[in-house]
Amino acid sequence: MSAGSDTRFAASEDAYHEAASKELGLDDFGDPSYREALGRLLRSFDEDAHLSDLGRAIVRQELIKILKSRLLCEARLKQHAGECEQEIRRPIIILGLVRTGSTALHYLMGQDPGIQKLEYWMSANPQPRPPREEWDEHADFRASQAEIDFLYKVTPSLMAVHEMRAEWPEECRHILAQSFTDDRFETSATLPGYNQWYWSTPHPETYRRHRRLVQLIGMHEPDRRWLLKYPVHLRQLQALFDVYPDACIVQTHRDPRTVMASYTSFVAKVREMHEDRVDMEYIAREQLESWSTAADAGVAYRREHGSERFFDLHFTDFMADPVGSVKRIYQHFDQVLSPEGEKCLEQWQGEHPQGKHGQHSYKKDDFGLSESEIIDRFADYMEFHGMQA
Repeated sequence: MSAGSDTRFAASEDAYHEAASKELGLDDFGDPSYREALGRLLRSFDEDAHLSDLGRAIVRQELIKILKSRLLCEARLKQHAGECEQEIRRPIIILGLVRTGSTALHYLMGQDPGIQKLEYWMSANPQPRPPREEWDEHADFRASQAEIDFLYKVTPSLMAVHEMRAEWPEECRHILAQSFTDDRFETSATLPGYNQWYWSTPHPETYRRHRRLVQLIGMHEPDRRWLLKYPVHLRQLQALFDVYPDACIVQTHRDPRTVMASYTSFVAKVREMHEDRVDMEYIAREQLESWSTAADAGVAYRREHGSERFFDLHFTDFMADPVGSVKRIYQHFDQVLSPEGEKCLEQWQGEHPQGKHGQHSYKKDDFGLSESEIIDRFADYMEFHGMQA
């Protein structure tokens, strides 16, 4: 059976693996525990999603691409066995609710030459990071930039929501997706069957794989401190600390009423590329449940384990003084910002003001959620972090 000859995703699971193997000539996908998540995801695509013909094609292509990435990573891990087992010491990890300024903070901190980050093309193609002068001609670098360019060509309005470049810092989403436990799937399609399992289940193997791939990417610079970022890590703090026990967490915050309106608009734009019908109110309620659950998980973890390893940064404080916010983070977590590093941060901030590619436009009353519903669902989070309703 070919990977595209059956319209049912679950029935094509083996065919997707065969297609990936045939294209690369590899057959080791690593620890098979990922297949539980993959199976649940495929069944939810069959039973829940409203995919268009284009959406079905995109999903199939994406599934095979992820499996190919697993194959390549397993081959590279074997190739460099014994070379990429360095300790990841005190990584600085940005997480928190979506649309809280975490991307702007990540991009700004990523300009510091004294710290290493996960570049987009490295996240999409994990491998030992080559010297910078080799990137522009590297096939994987070019493929990543072409992928980004195509995304903005298809949906130009996304540029105002989230700008990306192959060489810029990137979230950990590509790495988590290799285990089929990632928000990208709920963002692209209506998947309640998958979501309920994904939100409520610990994913320790996902994070063990995350660490192995971060070690692989940074093997040539074992002593340079890591900067990582993904709001989704808020869902899995125990799994995160199990693999990075001395992690230094920057948790970003913003009024959940603004967060939910902004993120619902973003998810709707992504779903329009995949599904025949997009129900804004459904998305708003789905994401309210998704991110209030994540916020509650974060509060529960901190109540049990304390907040000593956390630095809280509110959106208004960051926007008022971006570089000063980075300095406070560095001071809190014992990271030195050199004069050269500070100059790089100042230059980036001057060249990338908020709204450079237009404003992300949305109306809070478009989504069928009242402010009181949002406040009620985020009440514990807001009280814990001293946020006014």
